[in-house]
Amino acid sequence: MPLQNAITTIPSLYKFILSEYGNMEGKFLLKLKTDGLYKGITYREFKEQTELFAYGLNSLGLKRNDKISIISENKPEWVYADMAMQMLGIINVPLYPSLTSDSIEYILNDSESKAIIVSTSFQLNKVLKINKNCKHLQHIIIFNEDDEGSSENNVLTFKRVQEQGKNLQNNKPDFLKKSSEEIQENDICTIIYTSGTTGEPKGVILTHKNIISNVIGALEVFPINHNDVFLSFLPLCHIFERMAGYYTAFAAGATIYYAESIEKVATNLQEAKPTLMTSVPRFFERMQSRILKNVETQSPTKQKIFHWAVETGKRMAIAKKKGSVPITLSLKHKIADRLVFKKLRERTGGRLRFFISGGAALSKDLGEFFEAVGIQIVEGYGLTESSPVISANRPDDYKFGTVGKPIPGVEVKIASDGEILARGPNIMQGYFKKKKETDETIINGWLHTGDIGVFDQEGFLMITDRKKHLFKTSAGKYIAPTPIENIFLTSKFIDQFMLIGDRRMFLSALIVPDYEALKEYADAHKIPYANESELTKDERIYKLIEDDMLKLQKKLANYERVRKFALLDKPFTIETGEITPSLKIKRKVVEEKYGNLIEKMYTSLEK
Repeated sequence: MPLQNAITTIPSLYKFILSEYGNMEGKFLLKLKTDGLYKGITYREFKEQTELFAYGLNSLGLKRNDKISIISENKPEWVYADMAMQMLGIINVPLYPSLTSDSIEYILNDSESKAIIVSTSFQLNKVLKINKNCKHLQHIIIFNEDDEGSSENNVLTFKRVQEQGKNLQNNKPDFLKKSSEEIQENDICTIIYTSGTTGEPKGVILTHKNIISNVIGALEVFPINHNDVFLSFLPLCHIFERMAGYYTAFAAGATIYYAESIEKVATNLQEAKPTLMTSVPRFFERMQSRILKNVETQSPTKQKIFHWAVETGKRMAIAKKKGSVPITLSLKHKIADRLVFKKLRERTGGRLRFFISGGAALSKDLGEFFEAVGIQIVEGYGLTESSPVISANRPDDYKFGTVGKPIPGVEVKIASDGEILARGPNIMQGYFKKKKETDETIINGWLHTGDIGVFDQEGFLMITDRKKHLFKTSAGKYIAPTPIENIFLTSKFIDQFMLIGDRRMFLSALIVPDYEALKEYADAHKIPYANESELTKDERIYKLIEDDMLKLQKKLANYERVRKFALLDKPFTIETGEITPSLKIKRKVVEEKYGNLIEKMYTSLEK
C-alpha cells in the first residue's frame, strides 16, 4: 500500500509503524542514554507505554478536542504522551522548556489547556507559581517520579496516570482502537505558539492533514529508510524537529537516539553514529569554529596541509558537478581525504549521509566548507505556519545559498513586492482566536510568509530577507540586514551581530563577541583584563574586531558597510528576552534596551 494511502493522520501513522516495522527482529524505535549507555526501546514497549498513558488520560476525564500542554526536553515520554493524545483526539500544545512562568501562564490560558505535562521539578515549579491563575487547568502530570514532591492535589506522576489507565484498559479494551479510527485528517492535531520577534505569541493551528502531507513530501525528497539512525537534539516542541526528526523518521522506520543535551551533542554523535540529523546553522557555525580553532593550534606544516585539503575538496566538488574529474585532482583528493577529511567525518560518528538544516539561513560559505570535507548539509525552508517545510534542497539536487525547490504538493510564487507566498495542504488553518491576524496572513489560500525572495534560473528559491526587517537609510537606500549580518558572523571573534540603520545616515552594529576567542587573543598579546566587561572596553580589542570587519566588508557597497559598532559584555539570551527560543534576535527589544548606546554611536560620528 502506498504511504499516502496508509498514513492520513497521526493515529494511522502509529498503526502503520507498528504493523510495518514492529515485528522486525532486534529493531529499536528509540534509544535513550541511561547509566552511561544508550538503551533501546522496542516497538512493543512503545505501544504499551503509549496506550496505558492514553487510557490514563481518558480516566482523568480528558477527551477529544481538549488541549494538553507539554513542557519537556526530548525524551521517549514526550513521544508516548503525544501519541496518546493523538489517539484520543486531544490537541497537543507544546511549549519550549526555556519559557518563563509568565509565558507559560499566557499560553495555558489562551489555549484553554485542561492539563499540562512537565518533565522535572524545575518545570513543575514554574507551573506551580501560576497554577491558580490558569482557570482551565485541572491536572499537572510530571514525568519524573522522583520530582513529584508537591502538596498540590492536582499533581500526578506519569506512572500514576498509566496505573489509572490499566483498569479502563481492562474494562474497555477496544476503546482506544475505536477512538483512534474516528480521528479525521482535518481534525486539529496541535496548536504551536510561535515565539515571534515582536508582539505576543500566536497559536498556529495545524491539522493531521497539514503535518502528514509534509511528512509524505519530505519522504519523497529525502531518501530515508528503516536502516537510518537519527540523533535528535532540536526541541520536539518546534515543528521542524517534530515533523522531520520524529514523525518522518517514524514513518521511514528509522531509529531515533535522543541527545543528552546540546552540550553533549559532540559526544553523542560518536556514540549514536547517526546516518541523518536535523540541525540549525548555528550548530554548523560552532562546529566549523571548533575545527578552525583546533587547526590554529597545530604546526605551520599541518595548518598548510589542512587549508590545502579544503581547497582541494572545494575543487573536487566543483569538478563533480561539472561531471568531469581530472585524474590528478582525484589523486590529490584521496590524499586530502586520508590526511584530513576522514578524521573530521569521524567526529560525526563516521556514518553520516547528510545533515538537514533549517530554522535560519545557512551561509553559502559554510555549506561549501562542509561539502569540501565530505559532510553534506541540505538546507530547507519553512515556517511553523506551513508545517513547516515549503522548499528544500535534495541530496542529489542542491545549491548553496538557496533553500532548494518547493517540495511535492506545495506551490510557491513571488508577490509583486518580493514576498514569498505558499499554498498547499501543509498550510495552517489559522491562528487560534486571532481571526484578524489569520486574514492578514492567509489571503485567497496563499500563506504570506513575510520573507523576501526570488527564484533563480534553475528554479532554486533564494531568501534575501524578512519583509519586516527591511529598512531604509535616511539616504533612501533599502537594506536587507540578514545577508550583511551573516557576513560578519563568519568572523571567529563575533558570536552575535545585529545591524542598525533604519532611517539613519549610515549603518552601525551591536556586537556580542566570542569571549573565548578574545581571551585567547588578549592572553597571547599580554592584554590585561579582569572580566569580559574590561575586555570589550579595551581599545586594542576594538581595533582587532574593526580590522577584521574591514576585511569582511570589502565586497559590500559603500551604503552597506558598517561605520561604527559597539561591543557588548553580555550575550543576547532567551532569559533576558532579547532572542526567541528559536534563537532569532528580537530587534525592537534590543534596540530599546541599548537605545542610549546606539545614539552614542551616531552622535560620535555625526558631530
